[in-house]
Amino acid sequence: MIDALPGVISAFLFAAAPPAWAARQDEQLWLQANTHIPIAPNVRLTLEQITRFGDRANGLFQTEIGGILGYRVNRHIEIGAGYRNVGVESGSRTFYEHRVRQHVLITSGRWFGRFRVDERFHPDGNEIGFRIRPLVRYNLPLNEQGVALFVSHESFYLANSTRWGQRRGYDRMRNLVGLVLPLSQRMSADVGYLNQYRPARSSTRAQMDHALSIQLTVNLATHPPPPSDD
Repeated sequence: MIDALPGVISAFLFAAAPPAWAARQDEQLWLQANTHIPIAPNVRLTLEQITRFGDRANGLFQTEIGGILGYRVNRHIEIGAGYRNVGVESGSRTFYEHRVRQHVLITSGRWFGRFRVDERFHPDGNEIGFRIRPLVRYNLPLNEQGVALFVSHESFYLANSTRWGQRRGYDRMRNLVGLVLPLSQRMSADVGYLNQYRPARSSTRAQMDHALSIQLTVNLATHPPPPSDD
């Protein structure tokens, strides 16, 4: 029965997405690079860099750079905390948002879960925006060389409203399906299709983004890292 789960999950993820005609749409390219560096036997530093392009933005619309320090409690659980500097291109304006984040990672066989909390510091106000991001992912190995099929779902909940623009409530979902491709003993790539849906809120139209997602991971640690979906 478990072998049928990926198909069931995929059908659920795409069936749950609202009809494309109901939302403004955009075609995008998401690029991410992660490097896992061992600090101690159960401690690692992950350095991250993200670049995103979109048709509606006529090119680059977001960059992110940062890192997270993780502590491996046991072979199933890891806790971590880190920081990201997020650059946003909005029309003729570029601004930078600072984000502090904490998460708990849980790995159980082919299943992976992450519970993340972000604290957002925006240049247009002194209030802190709190964001909650639960994620679940399933990996299905396809061969002995490490190629695997994966599907994941992540929801975004905004815990409070701020004067600089964050509005409390459900903000968006991300559904991703793709392949894990081993490139060398310490390097792999996740390549797939990402569907992001943001429901209409107040005067903002609903938006559906269709993105080619390419994520390169370099692991210098001794134990395999969990997935690093942003």
